Amino acid sequence: MSAAAAVAGAGADGGNGVGGAAGASGADSETLISVRGLRKYFPVLEGLLIKRVVAEVKAVDEVSFEIRRGETLGLVGESGCGKTTVGRCLLRLEKPTAGSILYRGEDLAAMTDDGLKALRQKIQVIFQDPFSSLNPRMKVGQILSEPMRVHGLFATAAERRDRVDELLRVCGLNPKFIDRYPHEMSGGQRQRVGIARALALNPEFIVCDEAVSALDVSIQAQVINLLEELREEFGLTYLFIAHDLSVVRHLCHRVAVMYLGKLVELADCDELYESPMHPYTRALLSAVPVPDPVVEAERQHRVIQGEVPSPINPPSGCVFHPRCDHAVARCRAGIPDRRELRPAHWVACTEVS
Repeated sequence: MSAAAAVAGAGADGGNGVGGAAGASGADSETLISVRGLRKYFPVLEGLLIKRVVAEVKAVDEVSFEIRRGETLGLVGESGCGKTTVGRCLLRLEKPTAGSILYRGEDLAAMTDDGLKALRQKIQVIFQDPFSSLNPRMKVGQILSEPMRVHGLFATAAERRDRVDELLRVCGLNPKFIDRYPHEMSGGQRQRVGIARALALNPEFIVCDEAVSALDVSIQAQVINLLEELREEFGLTYLFIAHDLSVVRHLCHRVAVMYLGKLVELADCDELYESPMHPYTRALLSAVPVPDPVVEAERQHRVIQGEVPSPINPPSGCVFHPRCDHAVARCRAGIPDRRELRPAHWVACTEVS
């Protein structure tokens, strides 16, 4: 079985909750996944024969959020801020260092491999690069039927073939593609195969890890619309990891903003874009170009000074304070608590109110 199919084909499993109301119509109030105090530290080893831990990369540090049934939660931030690591922890491709991941009340972080097997059908993933995530030696029909065979969903090859045809049609592909190899398809077609593979086991939660960032802009729009249609048709729930804020605004109900392993702001999508409160979120949104040269020329851009600190030795207190124009002494002294400054709008900053 291919490595990618072991995750997306054969399934992928994966503080205090921040609460808040459902983001938009179509998002159910029932909590499907609750992440509490999630940490993921990677050891830095030294030595040739005898390895010893000399430091830790704090990729994810005390992250808490909830995802409600039927909603799409966007997770945004700069490269290296820990977004993908959060997704991999939810999929249990990485074992969390600390914290809990409650899926329907069961803690994925504490489960053994045997305990996770039953849940892997319900939690799937769409990878960033559709070319590297599909086995180049397998035809599309084999890629899509492999997870069904592994989990024993259909008794015969004919039934699996019918299901593959159905998946291809649902994802906007001609069933004749069943005999093609990934290299014989365009990038958008390959990503549709990746989406079809994620749907093969009838999941209810899908992690979309930069699912459109490797595609051309025109193809991005088609895939985004497809993801939204599938969410409505099959009642799916998404964690949509991205760095393109315009894509996130189109697709997501709520948005969580990460910086250097920590969650700094969480709000309904429209609320966050119209009234960002954390200085880092404001800077991110100010960098999004406006397709009107007159408006763009009059905009004030918030330029973040300096470089992102190392996650091996993050700053004391608020991790953003070395680059923040509003930082004061207490920002360096203590880690800010996340506060609900407006209804369902949570911010980790001591200087906003």
